[in-house]
Amino acid sequence: MTTLQDKVPKGLSHKEVEVYRHLDPAKLPRHIAIIMDGNGRWARRRHMPRVAGHRAGVASVRSTVETAARIHIPALTLYAFSEENWKRRPATEVSFLMSLLGRYLKAEVPTLNENNIRLEYIGRQHELPAEVQERMSWAREATARNTGMVLTLALNYSARSELVDAFRAMVTAAAQNGGIEHLQIDEKAVSRHLYTRHLPDPDLVVRTSGEMRLSNFLLWQLAYAEIYVTPTLWPDFRGVHLLEGIAEYQKRERRYGGLNHNDAHKPAEIIKA
Repeated sequence: MTTLQDKVPKGLSHKEVEVYRHLDPAKLPRHIAIIMDGNGRWARRRHMPRVAGHRAGVASVRSTVETAARIHIPALTLYAFSEENWKRRPATEVSFLMSLLGRYLKAEVPTLNENNIRLEYIGRQHELPAEVQERMSWAREATARNTGMVLTLALNYSARSELVDAFRAMVTAAAQNGGIEHLQIDEKAVSRHLYTRHLPDPDLVVRTSGEMRLSNFLLWQLAYAEIYVTPTLWPDFRGVHLLEGIAEYQKRERRYGGLNHNDAHKPAEIIKA
């Protein structure tokens, strides 16, 4: 006989189990994207340097990734480092973030393998330091045979740059296949040339720290995603907060521009002259 306890994935904390028991496992998001925000404010509130917030955020990544994998979310994408961060942050902070990324990849690959997680990246990786690119390639290869959740890190990422790169790729492909006059642009063609072409569009996007903006993240792919904003700063975010976001997601009715079930059966209103 199958009990409720048998249906709870292994490895969840007591608080996570409490939230998970209210979820419908058949209606989990296929792809969750997270805008990790609030590291600087977390550090400032504690009178610490900004880099302390970035360092503390690593534990949040670990908890969130492991929980997502344990409940069998197929894909998780984390907005780790934007193109704007690269251009507008102090050089010392950027250097620290690159060093932190390298250390994270080295330390976390065993955990990713234990959880059957495959690692991928999106963004203009070729602009990152050579030693960081080498570590990224090593980590991707070390997890390439895993068949569970796909963890994608958005590094030096910009949604507008992604669209520019997609259109350039489409033009190049047309030029190599009969000439530019054969270029055909539609939504499917654009999607095939995005960085995320190997992933379904996100069903849920989570933003931490209470900010109400997408910050140039997956603008094409998030067209119909449900948005969940939490005031929790990223270094305080854990797997239980992810489950709370999923619980809120499951309360919503996704219409994709159509009508909900009740409205579809209401008679049309008569407009009087």
